[in-house]
Amino acid sequence: MSEQGSITVVASSVVAVVVVMAAGLGAAGQLVAGWSQTATAADAAALAAAPATFLGSPVEEAFRIAAANGSRLISCMCPVDRSFATRTVEVRTETRVQIPVLGDVAIRATSRAEFDPMAGLQD
Repeated sequence: MSEQGSITVVASSVVAVVVVMAAGLGAAGQLVAGWSQTATAADAAALAAAPATFLGSPVEEAFRIAAANGSRLISCMCPVDRSFATRTVEVRTETRVQIPVLGDVAIRATSRAEFDPMAGLQD
């Protein structure tokens, strides 16, 4: 009985496992990068919208900043408030990422920011 072809089967199996693992790591890397981008966009949009609640258009500001960071604004709970009360805004963003095998994946993030109009006046 000859074992001449057995090394080819083992080598092919090892190569297949390495290829599958590489694809999985690549997909995981793309998911992490997409999550990071989406979270950054949400944070930036919330930070931009919070002071715009005092004098400005917070939803437009959140939309602009989310888009500049490669994300889409899903919602902005940031009502205009001309009082000197401290307020918190909440922003949700979404980024779509193409992942091999999984296809088009939506990654969402939520961020909150607080704005105190009196903070700059207390120095």
